[in-house]
Amino acid sequence: MTASTERFIHRDPLASAFWDERVTRQFVPWDQPDVPVELAHFVGQAEQPMSVFIPGCGMGHEVNHLAQAGWPVVAIDFSLETVNAARAALDLHAGCVMQADFFSFVPPTPIDFIYERAFLCALPRSRWPYVIHRWAQLLPIGGLLGGFFFFDSALSGPPFGADRSQLDSLMQPYFELLDDRPAAHSVAVFAGRERWQVWRRRDATVSQ
Repeated sequence: MTASTERFIHRDPLASAFWDERVTRQFVPWDQPDVPVELAHFVGQAEQPMSVFIPGCGMGHEVNHLAQAGWPVVAIDFSLETVNAARAALDLHAGCVMQADFFSFVPPTPIDFIYERAFLCALPRSRWPYVIHRWAQLLPIGGLLGGFFFFDSALSGPPFGADRSQLDSLMQPYFELLDDRPAAHSVAVFAGRERWQVWRRRDATVSQ
């Protein structure tokens, strides 16, 4: 994510080696080592625990908070170095994190909530329709997708920022927007261009 490319051998964000190399070299400017206030509020005001899926979980800082609140969590990343780092930091809840490919992974139990944090913007925009389609496949009607979306379509990426109308056009066939607000606190790479959003899965057919 926006660093001198001369430092790295791997340049393709669709390859796990791209992320492995950056984690190994401790270049993780997208990592925010705390629990966002928006997520904490969302969890605190929920009527009952939800079963959560976190794709592209990175260091998995939110896993402990969710698990301690009684929310069943499955978190994946396709970078083995990232998964190892997350497991080392999570201690009791290390088993919630596993290495997997989002596009083929099937959660072991039904999920109620998908948490988005710097996953969509880590992938080229050409992959976004497939990500959103997969989100819709995984969630039941009425299920929720919530998290942080990065809006800066001028960046070549990663991070790959969204154009608001582009994101809406991709999301609205499957989801309706329930909440939308500026992020209260963001790391420098996202500052001023990140929004907390919650979307609900529509009653719409999703192809397999």
